[in-house]
Amino acid sequence: MIRRRELIGLLGGAAAAWPLATSGQEFGRIYRVGALIVSPRDAPHHVAFFDELRRLGFIDGQNLAVDVAGYGLSVERFAGHAADLVKGPLDVILATGDEAVRSAQRATTTIPILAITDDMVGQGLVHSLAKPGGNTTGDYHSCIRT
Repeated sequence: MIRRRELIGLLGGAAAAWPLATSGQEFGRIYRVGALIVSPRDAPHHVAFFDELRRLGFIDGQNLAVDVAGYGLSVERFAGHAADLVKGPLDVILATGDEAVRSAQRATTTIPILAITDDMVGQGLVHSLAKPGGNTTGDYHSCIRT
């Protein structure tokens, strides 16, 4: 199980990498983030993540649209919510935990999935960390389409 400090560090690192992937924000563009997450949106690690995004210029409600319905989900609701997410415009799906990642992978092969899980290779979610293949990664560099 990933410890809280490790998760916060991982999310912070991912947030820091996001602007590098976008090569600058497009004027007037709204970046859309879907979520498949068991913990609530106001959990400390999510608050830290969005604080860092805000510091980098990605502001929820302005140029960032975050799927708040995707937080605090039970595992049984992941598949249905993933199917709903892929029906609309979306830039990336943030999925935490093996079942969330699997649900996102079943729902789409084109929308990038940012997976946060203990062992992506060991659980068969990606081929390798260096070359995950498909649309699943643990790195924002590969996730955001501009």
